[in-house]
Amino acid sequence: MSEGTAEVPGQGKAAESTISPWEIVRRGAVFFLLLALVVIFSFAQPAFINVNNLMSILQAVSVVAIIGAGVTVTLAIGGFDLSVGAVAASSVMAASYAMIVWNLNAYLTVPLVLAFGAIVGLANALLIVRLKVPDLLATLATMFLLTGLQLIPTAGRSISVGLILPDGTTTTGKVDPAFLTIGRSSLFGTVPFPVILMLVVALVLYVLTERTRLGRLLYATGGNEAATRLAGANIARLKTFAYVLSGVLASLGGIIVAARVGRGDVSSGASLLMDSVAASLIGYAVLGLRRPNVLGTTIGAVFVGVLLNGLTMLNAPYYTQDFIKGAVLVGALALTYGISRGKA
Repeated sequence: MSEGTAEVPGQGKAAESTISPWEIVRRGAVFFLLLALVVIFSFAQPAFINVNNLMSILQAVSVVAIIGAGVTVTLAIGGFDLSVGAVAASSVMAASYAMIVWNLNAYLTVPLVLAFGAIVGLANALLIVRLKVPDLLATLATMFLLTGLQLIPTAGRSISVGLILPDGTTTTGKVDPAFLTIGRSSLFGTVPFPVILMLVVALVLYVLTERTRLGRLLYATGGNEAATRLAGANIARLKTFAYVLSGVLASLGGIIVAARVGRGDVSSGASLLMDSVAASLIGYAVLGLRRPNVLGTTIGAVFVGVLLNGLTMLNAPYYTQDFIKGAVLVGALALTYGISRGKA
């Protein structure tokens, strides 16, 4: 070996352990942009940094983060659940219908609606796993089915106290006050209960996906399904679990929305699909992981919430907000993926 090619002992390991500035930027791109947004909005509108406003942002994104966590699990297995928005909207209607039309209390309504989400997830899994329908087509069909189904019992009307049903009868039930506490109560008068639910869901799913054998199998299924099957994993059960979990979390999001507004609004859930998918995809960029992850999804939901809240406080026209949101998201993803490729 010549002198010019001689390697100093330990030099290779030292080089590997050194993280370049570009790598730091790539891994922290979303955090840097989030910090920049907070600073800019705080200077432009001092009320933005108020604790109550920050809690309002977290409450607003809690539903998106919870639903996005379910989408993230389906992405982990190489699938994609497009029905989550419709499941959430149908859950809003189902919860209101159960209490106002059937006179059920909160303690029966909540399990009933969560079971509804699980059944939808099971139906998606049946189409995908047993009938071999591509996941996008199966969940898209479910989305259209639920979008129409939720309107049939009330002939397209929202559900509120005193609703006149299609048969001419008037409902006598009301929304259980205990149910409303799910969306309107707060811990110590500061932290909204939906934020606590969001944090619990994020923590539980983070441990499940990142620290357990089940989580490793979910990611392995998405990475190489054939190899995972040869390793002895039950692919059908893993996929079924992912879609059922996604359906349950979508229903939980719908319950929170229903408890917040106190009625079954037919327009609820209109943007939940796109926002939850956006949060899930931003999660790929968090810490440069380049894979679906629950922590990233939660950060992504907060990122979108901060952006929209700041634009609203600055009186930005509503018709420009989607464009600005898209531009910032493109920037975050470009920093994450473009920098690393350019420096590879």
